[in-house]
Amino acid sequence: MSKRHVVRLTERERAALRQRLSASRCRARELLHARILLKTDQGADGPGWTDGATADALEVSISTVQHVRKRFAEAGLEATLGRRRSHREYGRKLDGEQEAHLVAPACTPPPVGRRRWTLRLLADKLVELRYVDGVSYETVRQVLKKNALKPWLTKRWCIPPEQNGEFVWRMEDVLDVYTRPYDPKRPQVCMDEASTQLLGDARPPRMAKPGKPARYDYEYERNGTANLFLVTEPLRGWRHVLVTERRTKLDWARVIKDLVDVHYPHAERIVLVLDNLNTHTPAALYEAFPPAEARRIVERMEIHYTSKHGSWLNIAEIELSTMSGQCLNRRIPDRETLEREVAAWEAERNALSGPVNWQFTTEDARVKLKRLYPSIDG
Repeated sequence: MSKRHVVRLTERERAALRQRLSASRCRARELLHARILLKTDQGADGPGWTDGATADALEVSISTVQHVRKRFAEAGLEATLGRRRSHREYGRKLDGEQEAHLVAPACTPPPVGRRRWTLRLLADKLVELRYVDGVSYETVRQVLKKNALKPWLTKRWCIPPEQNGEFVWRMEDVLDVYTRPYDPKRPQVCMDEASTQLLGDARPPRMAKPGKPARYDYEYERNGTANLFLVTEPLRGWRHVLVTERRTKLDWARVIKDLVDVHYPHAERIVLVLDNLNTHTPAALYEAFPPAEARRIVERMEIHYTSKHGSWLNIAEIELSTMSGQCLNRRIPDRETLEREVAAWEAERNALSGPVNWQFTTEDARVKLKRLYPSIDG
């Protein structure tokens, strides 16, 4: 019985197929279809192999050979070699008004008793409001994607007050400090602190093996907390971490004394940038040391406080965030282990990291944060 779909290649088509076979980069599907067409070619110079012989030689099924021949006869050479595309068209499930009523609740707080909107809740809400008789979760997902909405995603950020003179003068004061050139007699130092929990494993963890990740028991032992004071000199690329039991005024005063007498004994004055906490005050020095000693330390300091809701101005906070991600984001059972781990992180960070290149200036703030500045009429 004669074949229904016969392959007869022209010289140009044969040359194009041989060129595909010799190409360095070509999809496996294209190579297979090119070989099938060359084998089953019934033209004057073609080998004219049968479907069975072609299937055996290329290790495919006879139905695959027949499909390629049919595709060539109906759609041509390029369609046979290229990826087949579906021509089905899907109707629009929701019109513009219905999509708007679906997007609106996704931009509002979730129902009482729910942490966030889900595809199921949004679909049920649209039906409850009688905008549709029914809608699939996939349709809801597509509408959310189309409008770049992710109800399950939340971000936390610190919102500064608008048109607030207190905020902007402290911000510009700190930004002015960051523009000063490096001066070993007047080093610029940033300080910040953070509390961390001391957590131990209730059972020994199982280390990772090929094909198996490390496994930790969900139970843990709580061994209290510890406080971390971090000081850094951005222009020198230096930082130091001190672990204390608490974060009181007396602890802060001792850190300042070490900063003056141990780390910068030859500096004329230390330019210190830190958050405006109630423990970060020169009065704490008078509570920790005799008046003459407290006054000596105060006279060696030039303190600049960041704005409330403006802790991003403190470079030490950036260092704390880095240390948290690289070192602290795990279970650390006791203070001794914590001191050892942060000391190793500090040594490696000081050896590898260079100076901080702070580029946000007062001129940038007056343009990009214009809404924070008080408006002046008249």
